[in-house]
Amino acid sequence: MYLTFVETCGLPAVKGLEGKSLASTLRQPSTAEESKVIYMRLINTVVLAMSLFAAVCFVPVVKADQLAKFASTRTVNRDSLTGKVMVGYQGWFNCDGDGSNLGWTHWARDRRRRPSPGNVTVDLWPDVSEFDPDERYATGFRHANGKVAEVFSSANRKTVLRHFNWMRDYSIDGAFVQRFVNELRRTEHRRNRDSVLDHVRNATKQTGRVYAVMYDLSGLPAGGVKRVIEDWKTLRTEKRVTADKTYLRHDGKPLVAVWGIGFNDRSKPRNYTLAECRDLVIRLRNGGCAVMLGVPTGWRELNRDSVSDSKLHGILKLADIISPWTPGRYANPKDVSRHAAEYWKPDGKWCAARQLDYMPVVFPGFSWHNLKGEKLGAIPRLKGQFFWSQMVAAKRSGARMIYVAMFDEVDEGTAIFKCTDNPPVGKGVSFLSNDGLPSDHYLWLTGQGGRLLRGELPMTERLPGRSK
Repeated sequence: MYLTFVETCGLPAVKGLEGKSLASTLRQPSTAEESKVIYMRLINTVVLAMSLFAAVCFVPVVKADQLAKFASTRTVNRDSLTGKVMVGYQGWFNCDGDGSNLGWTHWARDRRRRPSPGNVTVDLWPDVSEFDPDERYATGFRHANGKVAEVFSSANRKTVLRHFNWMRDYSIDGAFVQRFVNELRRTEHRRNRDSVLDHVRNATKQTGRVYAVMYDLSGLPAGGVKRVIEDWKTLRTEKRVTADKTYLRHDGKPLVAVWGIGFNDRSKPRNYTLAECRDLVIRLRNGGCAVMLGVPTGWRELNRDSVSDSKLHGILKLADIISPWTPGRYANPKDVSRHAAEYWKPDGKWCAARQLDYMPVVFPGFSWHNLKGEKLGAIPRLKGQFFWSQMVAAKRSGARMIYVAMFDEVDEGTAIFKCTDNPPVGKGVSFLSNDGLPSDHYLWLTGQGGRLLRGELPMTERLPGRSK
């Protein structure tokens, strides 16, 4: 019986003096010397077999949340975008007294005045309960218990590190760091952008996350696209960002993302041209970069939010990754399924036929009541069901990478980082709650989306369960 166990388990053959296997030697007469050697080897083999048996049969059971915690400690491989869930990191929040001299940028309508009723542009309120005193900035709002409501600054090195610690803790691979090209012409804004990027570089090194620069072309004048080349040259040759072990690569090349190519924006036309964009992509490719392009939803058929110029397709064929923008393009799980069938799946086939990668964009909900005066919670989050339906639809459509918009954008209600369920209150004050959920709910759900993408979770429309 033991011989059968040893042989069927595929244990290495133990040789006798004449090179015969242990099993065959034991089945025939042997000399006393052979018997002694075989006996000792038999003992060693039994010990080995028992050890292997114990290893197989007595491995401790590890809960899913323990596995997730273990996974969060890993250093993310920077060599490819494939298999990753990346978040957009705006990093554009400033506070009076944070050293940037930019006032209350992206918190208040008038950045020279403290955020207060009538002077605010965000619909979600960040949860700063974990933050140290030197990370919190008092506003003119108060919570229901009378406590002064506080916010954070992206200019604070400690806060950026905290954000990337959250990415690590919830197994989020990394971030596309937004770099708004139109801001770079103003000294104080450029200095702030450089500072945030430096904070991100430090944070990724400490947390094992990855990052890549994403240029946003919004608001550029005609001829303005050339600023991207000038800035990228500075980042690469002087700041040496691509030398960072945490700078994301794709197909062996450092990845640069450019967002805003091909949008029609009829209400406010974009003044930079497709010819400028084509030249930009060629120059980035010639410089040894992989290029990801953020494009409109209707890019393939040149309709909806896309320009109707076929030159756009010529630009896209020069890129490596296509990522269509979707916030505001659908509003509920049923619409998500329709959108995936009409856009994501055929988009992916178009890209695959041209050896391009395809990266869908998902978002948790949408609201810009305080920014634009529209309905609060215009696209409801449904306690995560809306977000999860997009993760599932992207996976079913064949996605191998997913972009989450956004990590920190409380302005448009798309943030997935920790937001409070007890926002400020008062006359004329309107903010979204977190629907009674823990403040980290969407961080956790984003991490689960990564597991779904990599095939570590079964594909189901139901929200995954969360252990206490």
